[in-house]
Amino acid sequence: MERRHFFAVSAGALGAALAAGGWSRGSGSSGGNESGDAAFSKSKAEWKKLLPEGAYRVLFEDATERSFTSPLNDEKREGTYVCAACFLPLFESATKFDSRTGWPSFYRPIDGSVETKSDYKLILRRTEYHCGRCGGHQGHVFDDGPPPTGQRWCNNGLALQFVPKEAPLPALRT
Repeated sequence: MERRHFFAVSAGALGAALAAGGWSRGSGSSGGNESGDAAFSKSKAEWKKLLPEGAYRVLFEDATERSFTSPLNDEKREGTYVCAACFLPLFESATKFDSRTGWPSFYRPIDGSVETKSDYKLILRRTEYHCGRCGGHQGHVFDDGPPPTGQRWCNNGLALQFVPKEAPLPALRT
């Protein structure tokens, strides 16, 4: 009887938490800008044609690339990291650090470049962040980073492209 009561209470608490915080965007996302910029909205089919399969899965199906597989982990040059979908600049290389997690990590995004929301995919609440322009999933924010912010913006390398300082930034994709 006690075990049955425990499971009933646990299921009820989980349901209440999910209802209060919302469920994270799943594969049904169109990848449009959440601020309602219909002029930039693209369908999943359009994104799928434009992007390599791995980047598409990370950006618009919220997949996670395997740790220690991104060449961006070892990128040490000065430059800018842009969204692999729409090319919006998201991070400056000066904010990148070695988190030893196997994913490119930064202590701060470029102001206004990303948006966040609660993610309950692993039951516990996490903060997911995505490109503020196209809505492409980038990664999660954790409070275990270095000064000055104490944050770790843990990014999927497939969701980024690196642009060296001496190269021009790509035009924003339309």
